[in-house]
Amino acid sequence: MSPDKLKLLFIGDIVGAFGRAVVRRLLPDLKSEYSIDVTIANGENCAHGFSITEKIYNDLLSAGVDAFTMGNHVWEKREVVNKAHLFDKMARPANYPPGTPGNDHLIIDVKGAKLGLLNLNGRVFMQCMDCPFQAAERIIPKIKEKTNLILVDMHAEASSEKCAMGYFLDGKVSAIIGTHTHVQTADERVLTGGTGFISDVGMTGPLDSIIGMKKEQVMRRIIKQMPERLEPASEGPGLFNGVVVTLDVNSGKTLEIARIKRITEPLKVEEN
Repeated sequence: MSPDKLKLLFIGDIVGAFGRAVVRRLLPDLKSEYSIDVTIANGENCAHGFSITEKIYNDLLSAGVDAFTMGNHVWEKREVVNKAHLFDKMARPANYPPGTPGNDHLIIDVKGAKLGLLNLNGRVFMQCMDCPFQAAERIIPKIKEKTNLILVDMHAEASSEKCAMGYFLDGKVSAIIGTHTHVQTADERVLTGGTGFISDVGMTGPLDSIIGMKKEQVMRRIIKQMPERLEPASEGPGLFNGVVVTLDVNSGKTLEIARIKRITEPLKVEEN
């Protein structure tokens, strides 16, 4: 028998080894503090800032993450392309063209209930993709055949596009969590149709950085307008950004959505 409510923790984009270290350090206590039933994380920056590997995927599952969404960096590690079938708890953006490897959605079991997970890439200021709105219209009815609990990760640059998706899907899904900018927004709310929404959940990684990367490298690229290799920052305080969403199992609506921001003591992490 499934519970009447589920508490879902969504972890903002995990950046590199530093972000993974922050997850391992904070996640057990956060799950206990908030009585979390299921934990989802955006994993598209887990491997040195770009994509994920099989080892990192399994390590984070062991650390307490139940499933992953991705984004525009999903294919930047070759093994994700070659071994897509092994990443069975990972949803890649559903608006890649037909035939793209990987899961265009997930349905996971949570304490007797089922949770649908959909990942979409935005198109404003980003790479050319199929329409995320049409992809949502195509896939959500399939998920609803099995559950009315549906979480959407809208991985996009423009807050306007994420807000548009929020209103487009209000009342059709349980919650829409924005990712990609690595900067947590303060607009979390329950929309009129009962859908929880936030424009961007933020990131989990090094606080003393520019969106997770070494600030000196980013500044040189911006100021000098010259090519610059970007690497995740490796020392300083850690930042954990997330949201806790309380879901009504019967209606599929969000009862409450709340931001989490935690800062750890200084860490020094070797990238691997």
